[in-house]
Amino acid sequence: MTAGAAPARPGPPPLRALLAAAHGGPALAVGAVTGLLALRSDLRPLDAAVVTAAVLTGQLTIGWANDLRDLPRDRAVGRTDKPLVTGALPAGWAVRALAVSALACLVLSALVGWRGALVNVVLGAGAGHAYNLGLKATRWSWVPYASAFGTLPSVVTLAGPAPAWAPLWATGAGAALGVGAHLLNALPDLADDARTGVRGLPHQIGERPSRVLAVVLLSAASLLAVFGPAGSPPAWTWAVLALVAVLVVLTSAARGRAPFRAAVAIALLDVVLLVAAG
Repeated sequence: MTAGAAPARPGPPPLRALLAAAHGGPALAVGAVTGLLALRSDLRPLDAAVVTAAVLTGQLTIGWANDLRDLPRDRAVGRTDKPLVTGALPAGWAVRALAVSALACLVLSALVGWRGALVNVVLGAGAGHAYNLGLKATRWSWVPYASAFGTLPSVVTLAGPAPAWAPLWATGAGAALGVGAHLLNALPDLADDARTGVRGLPHQIGERPSRVLAVVLLSAASLLAVFGPAGSPPAWTWAVLALVAVLVVLTSAARGRAPFRAAVAIALLDVVLLVAAG
């Protein structure tokens, strides 16, 4: 080190960098939703844990594959929040993590039964990789999200003692939630994506229409989760729907970042309603 030079700042620990490159936050969120759905079902605790791990490992492969494939693009736009771009995570580590997680996903999925395995590997994780490999740059960018989120409840129900597809209302609510999340997730990166040729659905219809469509879809997910299950909705769900209605108004009337935050809040409420509905 040259005399007088400041010592180099250490990068984040490898585990932290690995999680960041895997989009750990969203992956863990999907894993948590799966776990809650599994616990609400008639699965045995061990089976619930296996289903949750199968979905989580599949989600991790999507994140690592995404950052590896997007590395040239992320370098071009100066994404300093990406460990592979900054060098905090060597590409070889990400490749090895991707391979281990993919193998774990296949093994764990097989343990939950062939029906659930096919849905998780093909329609869940497979849809995410289809997004990474090209659909993200087309008008069909929403399809992988509809597929992965829409079939997530079925991954759980197909792993039960009496394998069956999830009810249509649960599939519809999951799909609407997934596409709404896709639209919201793309909004902060619209400018950077446009510079590198990514033209998914949010980019093609624009920021304002994307936000409006996201709110419509998230509201539809709320209604499906409340009125889809048989019987009268629990009293507390009416209060949640009232809060959703307030947030919808906020997304239309507010300015700045408030509409985006309100839409994210609707998505979180949708998760609560979907899990509570079981």
